Amino acid sequence: ESGDPVLDLSYRKFKRLPSRVCDLMHLQIKKLYVCGNSLRTLPDSISQLQGLRILALDFNKIEDVPLAVCDLTNLTRLYLGSNRLMSFPPELSNLHNLRCLWMESNYFQRFPRVLYDLPNLKSLQMGDNRLKTLPPDLWRMEALRGLWLYGNRFDTFPKVLLRMKSLEILDLDRNKISEIPSLKRLRALRLFSYDHNPVKEPPIVGEDAILVGEGAAEFLEVREARKERRRKAAEKESPATLDTPVQLMINTNTSNNQSLGRNSV
Repeated sequence: ESGDPVLDLSYRKFKRLPSRVCDLMHLQIKKLYVCGNSLRTLPDSISQLQGLRILALDFNKIEDVPLAVCDLTNLTRLYLGSNRLMSFPPELSNLHNLRCLWMESNYFQRFPRVLYDLPNLKSLQMGDNRLKTLPPDLWRMEALRGLWLYGNRFDTFPKVLLRMKSLEILDLDRNKISEIPSLKRLRALRLFSYDHNPVKEPPIVGEDAILVGEGAAEFLEVREARKERRRKAAEKESPATLDTPVQLMINTNTSNNQSLGRNSV
């Protein structure tokens, strides 16, 4: 991927994407970056760039995802952060190869259900929006591994998250959540961030998960100390438990060798 053809038109003060960009089909561009301009939309001809894998439109003035973007069915990464989006068109479901979607710092008040139709979506960045709740059937997004929901308006922990058994990263920083249930059932969880929430104590998580938030350092210290005690206890027990099978093996081998010796005579 590092050698893929790239076109970077970021921070050029464009109000419109130059039409000649879409005349570059012959270059088979794989990555197109047009971040930090003043774009409100894209030309329909952008759909001709069928080889695109990555499209970055961060920091523009886009209010609606251009339908031409939804025709780029080979996209695997789409960056829409820091725009003026409030919803997605149904046609977004055409992006069935999409694995990573960043839509932070927009104006979403509701979780866009069209995302359910993206079967390969693994990473969803929805921080700094206006969400208060999540749909109860969010668990249907079984491919999801990372979910960023920091800086929204949750005042209770969304219970549907407890059913998302494949989540590895969950970020709920900067919300108004005062109580977080045990997350031990999320066995795949490796990182949970809950900083800047009014929680009274850190949540319970699995042995392999890292916590980031108030009281997390003390919790992790206690957990590591507990692990260390278990390890030392196991070391004390190991000589006694190991001697028996080794001794049995020696005795068995000796017995077998003697038997073989007798049989060979």
